[in-house]
Amino acid sequence: MAADSEPESEVFEITDFTTASEWERFISKIEEVLNDWKLIGNCLGKPLEKGIFTSGTWEEKSDEISFADFKFSITHHYLVQDSTDKEGKDEVLEDVIPQSMQDLLCMNNDFPPRAHCLVRWYGLREFVVIAPAANHDAVLSESKCNLLLSSVSIALGNTGCQVPLFVQIHHKWRRMYVGECQGHGVRTDFEMVHLRKVPNQYTHLSGLLDIFKSKIGCPLTPLPPVSIAIRFTYVLQDWQQYFWPQQPPDIDALVGGEVGGLEFGKLPFGACEDPISELHLATTWPHLTEGIIVDNDVYSDLDPIQAPHWSVRVRKAENPQCLLGDFVTEFFKICRRKESTDEILGRSTFEEEGREIADITHALSKLTEPAPVPIHKLSVSNMVHTAKKKIRKHRGVEESPLNNDVLNTILLNLYNQFKSAPSDSLTYKLALCLCMINFYHGGLKGVAHLWQEFVLEMRFRWENNFLIPGLASGPPDLRCCLLHQKLQMLNCCIERKKARDEGRKTNTSDMHPGDAGKAGDQLGPDNLKDVDKEKGEVGKSWDSWSDSEEEFFECLSDTEELKGNGQESAKKGGPKEMTSLKPEGRLYQHGKLTLLHNGEPLYIPVTQEPAPMTEDLLEEQSEVLAKLGTSAEGAHLRARMQSACLLSDMESFKAANPGCFLEDFVRWYSPRDYIEEEVIDEKGNMVLKGELSARMKIPSNMWVEAWETAKPIPARRQRRLFDDTREAEKVLHYLAVQKPADLARHLLPCVIHAAVLKVKEEENLENISSVKKIIKQIITHSSKVLHFPNPEDKKLEEIIHQITNVEAIIARARSLKAKFGTEKCEQEEEKEDLERFVSCLLEQPEVLVVGAGRGHAGKIIHKLFVSAQRLTESSDEAAAVAPPEEELKRMGSPEERRQNSVSDFPPPAGRELILRTTVPRPAPYSRALPQRMYSVLTKEDFRLAGAFSSDTSFF
Repeated sequence: MAADSEPESEVFEITDFTTASEWERFISKIEEVLNDWKLIGNCLGKPLEKGIFTSGTWEEKSDEISFADFKFSITHHYLVQDSTDKEGKDEVLEDVIPQSMQDLLCMNNDFPPRAHCLVRWYGLREFVVIAPAANHDAVLSESKCNLLLSSVSIALGNTGCQVPLFVQIHHKWRRMYVGECQGHGVRTDFEMVHLRKVPNQYTHLSGLLDIFKSKIGCPLTPLPPVSIAIRFTYVLQDWQQYFWPQQPPDIDALVGGEVGGLEFGKLPFGACEDPISELHLATTWPHLTEGIIVDNDVYSDLDPIQAPHWSVRVRKAENPQCLLGDFVTEFFKICRRKESTDEILGRSTFEEEGREIADITHALSKLTEPAPVPIHKLSVSNMVHTAKKKIRKHRGVEESPLNNDVLNTILLNLYNQFKSAPSDSLTYKLALCLCMINFYHGGLKGVAHLWQEFVLEMRFRWENNFLIPGLASGPPDLRCCLLHQKLQMLNCCIERKKARDEGRKTNTSDMHPGDAGKAGDQLGPDNLKDVDKEKGEVGKSWDSWSDSEEEFFECLSDTEELKGNGQESAKKGGPKEMTSLKPEGRLYQHGKLTLLHNGEPLYIPVTQEPAPMTEDLLEEQSEVLAKLGTSAEGAHLRARMQSACLLSDMESFKAANPGCFLEDFVRWYSPRDYIEEEVIDEKGNMVLKGELSARMKIPSNMWVEAWETAKPIPARRQRRLFDDTREAEKVLHYLAVQKPADLARHLLPCVIHAAVLKVKEEENLENISSVKKIIKQIITHSSKVLHFPNPEDKKLEEIIHQITNVEAIIARARSLKAKFGTEKCEQEEEKEDLERFVSCLLEQPEVLVVGAGRGHAGKIIHKLFVSAQRLTESSDEAAAVAPPEEELKRMGSPEERRQNSVSDFPPPAGRELILRTTVPRPAPYSRALPQRMYSVLTKEDFRLAGAFSSDTSFF
């Protein structure tokens, strides 16, 4: 047993060499992703069209892979093109070099203005990039770089993928990539050099050609010709010879900043600084060959004036200060302030110490008391005197936010200049003036001061029966902001009060001292309900509803009563004694209609108008009605509350038509509820017989109850449906308690509306197609956001930001037009060309200059650079700012200008070169393959990006 157990106790260590390592898993994952994306094999696309890299659509898709615990992102970048038929082409494509190698030699898309850096350096339409997933991660060591490159090479070989695959190394800001592309018997290595300082021998073409030739190491003699593409970029930063057309505002002016004749009630427009910071001129020689030109450290044939292609791009100033945007933004900031007007200006201006406190602080209550109130104690002059006395006491005369001249200018604009602009309302003008005050005169304190004076002016107009100008007549327009509705409501109250006072003067003999009505269609109803009193009046009869002096309910509108229930009442008539009453309150006779029972003509009575209501009153009324519930008692009470106007009209009708019946009233008030039919009477004659509709015959019909309760009282002696005194005091109180933030919230839609109109007006002068689309988007967005009360701050900021962007675009257009002198062109054709050129500069990343340096736009650009050079080289500033026409004369003949043109431009800010050739590599008998090297040299950057192909079958 012991012998048998000994072999079992031995342990054999077995190493499984078939287990995959982390490196193998990493390669397998790359292969898996390439297969998932169907990047296997070679598929030739269409030849690249000119400019397709910029105008075409680029897409990308990404995935995540990992090497041990180090995560990488793998991204496929490709130009979207029409799909090609792959069937039956695999055998044909075996001997064709990969698409990417062919793209290395394509010259149609050199130096694209907007593309991925690898597209610009190598001209590729499709490639895959593996980079560290985290921004702070980087592959720095050479061994790791080689390991990744080996992984890429193995994955490409295993899958047969012919799409170039790059690995990003070093820190991401350096944009360093190495990569590889494999085909059938061919391979391209993508290499890169990035330096801070460039060696002197490589600052010109001859030195770069030496690098290129030594790198490809071509064994042939002589070397095949090298194709060269060169681009020099010149930067113009100094615009001092051309004044920016937007003059800065005069902050110290009395009425405000003079920006284009700015006045109160008008918004400013334009940028305070030049929105175009730089102009980049790219001079390009697209097709050169070695030996045609000389460019070394001693001499260069590369004259920008002689370059066959010129293209221009402009660099826009980041977030230029724009007046309209600043105005709206600063006004919007008020919405976030929490101080009240009293807190901003000091103690309440209505306060008064000693005996006068009862006269001022109790002004509102005294106005509603039956006893007459001394007008001199409540006049606006007394209140303003008191307010100013308190202001002087707390902060001194010189510290008043608005001086009298500015205040008087504003008030004159608000109250005297509306006839010239009927579409502009008082609210609209007030919003613009407050916006101006906030920006130029005192900020938040100025806004509070102006609003205080405005409220005092409203009270003065109410007390003295002066209508508020700039407001449409009639009830409040619910499509407008609440503040505008409140002012319209106050105007309605002033109209009623004015009409009542005039009526009292002319009809004192016919009216009792307590009556407050006036016959005529100028009277109208509106009333705010008291919730507590409503709930306590459920059991009142119609008599009690009609006679109550403290409580009253009216319907929302006249027509809603037509939907009520009815009751059979054809046999019920008015009291006999009513026929002996003297008719009162007749307006005019109603056509041919007569009363059914006595044949007298039917007269239309003078009635009280529907009550004007603002949206907050409507909402409050809806809440009150909803709280009554759905019970029968609640429904009955709700119907009574909504039938006050109906009861008033019935009383007026009875007074105007003594001896009338409900059928007569229905024939006038709701003709559809009186049905007439042709019947044959006892004598066999065809006669019309009428009766009330079915809904009027329903038991407990509200119309019948109201008719039985109604007394023959003309409108002028009825209790007012609309208590204008109470409603006016409510409006004035509402205005007085508004904080500047609340005021800004109310008026912000008006300010945004004005800003959009201003932008639209300015855009019509420039006619920029892209701006028109943005304005439509702003209008659509604003209408959705501002349709509801209390919009979100974030959405409001988005609207203001869009308006500012449009203002900046228009300012850029004007800046470019001023610099290129489009208005000075005498020939219409040249002017149209320049305007088209300026429009393209705004909408496209880079614009080709027709005719290069010899075209009309090219000559203007040349003048701009010449003027800038003169300014930097000459000590005589007067000569430096000479007009462009004098500069052109001073340059002499075209031949002289060509000889001196090199000095007309500063040293190029960027030098880009692309060298191409096709040579056999590495052996003379190898297949001839494309070779390419891109070089870019700037002030602080030097980069070489090479793509060198070699034959892997015959080497």
